[in-house]
Amino acid sequence: MRQSLLQIGFVFFCIGFCLYSYLNEQNALTRVKMQLPQKEKELQMIREEMRRLSYQVDQFENPSHLIEIAHRPEFSHLKHPALKEILTVPDEALASCSD
Repeated sequence: MRQSLLQIGFVFFCIGFCLYSYLNEQNALTRVKMQLPQKEKELQMIREEMRRLSYQVDQFENPSHLIEIAHRPEFSHLKHPALKEILTVPDEALASCSD
């Protein structure tokens, strides 16, 4: 009689432990689901910031803007290099470096 009570108690303990584990996992999943909208908003804000910065870079690298900057007095000391000062690397050399 005593052994059967211990067996029943052990079964209830195992069922209780399994139920507790299941509920704990469900609570963790619910917490993650609750954080999902906030993370999506943060991701959208980061994407918008990346688009804005990309637009600013494109505007800065615009040839007309670069020419305008080149005419400013603080850049007057800069000059175009002569053709003999320009070094070029053949495509074959670049291809062998990437291997």
